[in-house]
Formats: sequence, C-alpha cells, structure tokens
Amino acid sequence: ETVRINNALGAICARVCPTERYCQEGCSRSGIDKPIDIGRIQRYITDYEATTKMDIWETKPLNGKKIAVIGSGPSGLTVAAELAMEGYQVTIYEKDAKAGGYLRYGIPEYRLPTSVVDQEIKRIVNLGVEIALNTRIGSDITLKDLQKDNDAVIIAIGASQGKMLPMFENNRKVKLAVDWLKQVKSRRGKVKIPENVLVIGGGDVAMDTVTTLKLLGCPHVTDVVYEQFSEFRASKKELLGAQEQGVTIIDGYVPTATSRGGIVKFKHRVIPSELKIKADLIILAVGQQVDPAGLGLQIERGEVKIEGNHIQDSNI
Repeated sequence: ETVRINNALGAICARVCPTERYCQEGCSRSGIDKPIDIGRIQRYITDYEATTKMDIWETKPLNGKKIAVIGSGPSGLTVAAELAMEGYQVTIYEKDAKAGGYLRYGIPEYRLPTSVVDQEIKRIVNLGVEIALNTRIGSDITLKDLQKDNDAVIIAIGASQGKMLPMFENNRKVKLAVDWLKQVKSRRGKVKIPENVLVIGGGDVAMDTVTTLKLLGCPHVTDVVYEQFSEFRASKKELLGAQEQGVTIIDGYVPTATSRGGIVKFKHRVIPSELKIKADLIILAVGQQVDPAGLGLQIERGEVKIEGNHIQDSNI
C-alpha cells in the first residue's frame, strides 16, 4: 500500500531507478555501514503484489471533468493514474502502437521486461483511463481540439529525441542511442551486430547501449566518455554491469574530428593526450531533448511558449 499510494509505477521504479543516488542516500545506515537495498525490497514487494493479484487503489466518484494527457511514458502514466483516482475522466494520446513510451521502447529487456510494463499499464487502465494509440497530435488531432474537448491538457511528451553532435551529421555510420535501442527492443534483438562498435557517452543510456551490444554478441565494444570516472554520470550498478560484460571504457576524452570511414579522433580534457578509433558503427549517447513536433508549441528548458509571448511553467 505504501509503494502504490506514493508511486503508480512502483514495479518499474524498483527495477530501473538509480536508488543508490536517491532514496538510499537518505537511509540512516549510510553513515554506519551501507544503506538498505530499497530497490530490491520494492521489487520483492511489487512482485508479490502481482503474484497475489493485490489491488489497493480506490477511485473517487467521477467529478464530471475531462483531462487529456499527451504521451504515455512514465510522466503521462503517473499523472493519469493520480487524476483517475481523484475522479477525473482521463484519456492518454500516444503516437506509437503501444503505450509506455521510453519504458517500452528505450530501456532494454534485461533491465525492464515488457511484461512488467504491460502489467503496470493494465493497472492504470483498470482505473478507467483510456489510451488512444497511433494518435499523433498535429495530424490525427490538433492541440486546439483537445483544449476544446477537455477541461485541461497535460503535455507529458518527455525527452525522447536523441541529441546529435554537429560533426556526426549525415554520417551513415552514426546512429543515435535512443533510436538504436528502440530498434533492438521492437525487433526483439534481431538486428545486425557489427564486429566493432564505438559508443560515445557516459550516462545510463550509454550503459544500456554497450551492455546490449555485448549481450547480442558484439565482440568489440568501446565506450569513450567525456566525464572521468570520478564524475561519472551513469549509475554504479549499470557501469559495473557494462564492465562485467567486457566493455572497454575510456574516460575523459572529447571527440574532435570524424571521417566517413568511421574514424573518430579524441582529445583528453585534462592531460596532453589524443586517441583515434575506427569502428564499423558509431552510436551517440550524448543526451536527449524534447521533440514538440505537431504541438505547435515552443518548448525550452521546461517552459512552454504559447501563442507568441505567453510563458507557462510546465513540468515535462
């Protein structure tokens, strides 16, 4: 009950949240020996919940108000569940064929099984939430139409678009990590894997990418990271998992030049050192950004610009 009242996606967070950076840092055992493994405890609880078909959510009577949510990723699903329990009639609009957003199409199966995503979404649908799939805002339905038909519209489109470094634009040997991970998951791993892959980036998406490459049988995976190990952005668990799979990780280097033949030159941020790597495939995991295509909105740094000059604070 404690997990579900506070977190509509408790079973998912138990598997993918970097708990060592968040809740476990606040554990009183941290200053004594080591914190309680909150993630594993929550996973055990939510697995037991699923096995026993426990359902503690209760909804208030419908209040006559309708809410439209754009996007069925973690933010959209969570807000839909919370509003439904308060008596709102909620419809989620999702551009893809299945709901879940990055949970379904971005996080690898070994970290987040599709069955768990389906289970969490089913719980939310059972609250009365409707999900309109294959519905793209801007072409299938406009934002203005949603505003007319609903008491409020919540934009929960996330930051699912990978960032491209200018030097790699229009290079056929280059792919964005989020696009590549989506392809792997949608095809259930049935993708062509080259002999030698270079990944650039040091966050959890980069770790997902390099580990997935190894699990799919790639012999040589090299990850070059801007940060040095002392300032690494990826969770320790994901970094350790990548290293255990045999990924070569080189820290502290910045790409300076590239060629069509798959050669990338790097320079170290601190020491006078350079390196050159040639790869069959280059995958960029250097951050993500919001893609407001079709919404007719200008979105910058968590703010939505509507109709020219009105700025509305927004959590996206």
